[in-house]
Amino acid sequence: MQYVELKCIVTPVEIGNDILIAFLADIGYESFLETETGLLAYIPESTFEEQRLKLLQEGSKDFGFEFSYSFKEIEDQNWNAVWESNYEPVLVDNRCYIRAPFHPQRKDIEYEILIEPKMSFGTAHHQTTAQMVSYLLEEDCKGKNVLDMGSGTGILSILAAMRGAKDVWAIDNDQWAYNNCCENIEKNHTYIVKAILGDANDIVNKQYDIIIANINRNILLRDMHIYANALQKNGVLFLSGFYIHPDLPVIEEAAKKNNLILSSYKEQDNWVAARFYKV
Repeated sequence: MQYVELKCIVTPVEIGNDILIAFLADIGYESFLETETGLLAYIPESTFEEQRLKLLQEGSKDFGFEFSYSFKEIEDQNWNAVWESNYEPVLVDNRCYIRAPFHPQRKDIEYEILIEPKMSFGTAHHQTTAQMVSYLLEEDCKGKNVLDMGSGTGILSILAAMRGAKDVWAIDNDQWAYNNCCENIEKNHTYIVKAILGDANDIVNKQYDIIIANINRNILLRDMHIYANALQKNGVLFLSGFYIHPDLPVIEEAAKKNNLILSSYKEQDNWVAARFYKV
């Protein structure tokens, strides 16, 4: 499969990058690398539409930023070289070290996760993934059944397994993400994680103690009732992939309608991760 690499020059970067990433994710862009002047974004060639970019460009001023762009086709096999030139290891809460195969090990860290960085979301470089990692480090996972919706690389599923979960299901509807998740399960020897190529329909009539969903606002709102039905009473739901303003109040309202109560949230650069429990 061929991909299109989109290069965006964003002004101002501090405001525009996060908003542009969210917009691009909504129209099919799968992975992002932030740069000093903006970002690189990647989308399958078959779903690339320049007209959508022009519409985003026209509307960006309403959100307080502007961007210019250029794009080119790239082959799959070039992706690792792109990552290696930009990818740095991540340390979350001084307890979880996420690295690629070309980074040195850290024997002094409680949890070390090896992620083969490819076209999958979830390397802890983005605020939402790091926030979810932080939440899992706080949550008691021992003996629990855990579901990771929109699992991407599988990083959160792998951490849940490392923290003593009984069973873990990692579900993503993207073939590339599924393959990458399987690869990362092998690399981390977390074989209790079961990778599934699918979506929320695959959890109907199933029950979990903990559900993780780091996706985006629209999908979370659409599937909230499915998550709620699949969650045990007093179970925990972690949601991320949206903004504290204006998204969190909308997410919280939808959660309440499904007997899910907001207990806490983490915020960084307007991105938020939230913890709910079922009553």
